[in-house]
Amino acid sequence: MVALDTDVLVLAFAFHRDPRQEVNTRFLTFVQKQKPVVTIYSVMELLGRLSFNLSAERLAQWPSWLQDRYSLSLLYPRTTNLDATTFFLNEMVDRPFEMMKKRRMPFLDALILDLVERADDIQMFVTWNARHFSGKTSLDVLTPAQYLRRQ
Repeated sequence: MVALDTDVLVLAFAFHRDPRQEVNTRFLTFVQKQKPVVTIYSVMELLGRLSFNLSAERLAQWPSWLQDRYSLSLLYPRTTNLDATTFFLNEMVDRPFEMMKKRRMPFLDALILDLVERADDIQMFVTWNARHFSGKTSLDVLTPAQYLRRQ
């Protein structure tokens, strides 16, 4: 299974003159048949960026224009048998902080990658910032262009 980083989705909705746009579109069209995974953190990051240009009503319709459009499966952290304080400290502080210390990465990258790594059946993480994640995870890390070349 393939997990997408936020930047792949950001490119689909912004930066329309970016030279990677055509490859990004081809990648998203191709990969949607596989129901790619995206973390809820990536979705919230994307919606935050788009909130400057979209109405509140349009933003609230994200499941149709984002999740349904690209056949995305959302990945949420597990909360079973955890009280709110334990969950919050573990998910939002301790786990990402350990990754930041050991793997040298920004908070949001650590939050996203940690959740992806804990998910079952994900073998690949696709991002335009592959160099930021290379050597920092056991997952295959590819750009959308590299992914398409492998198919």
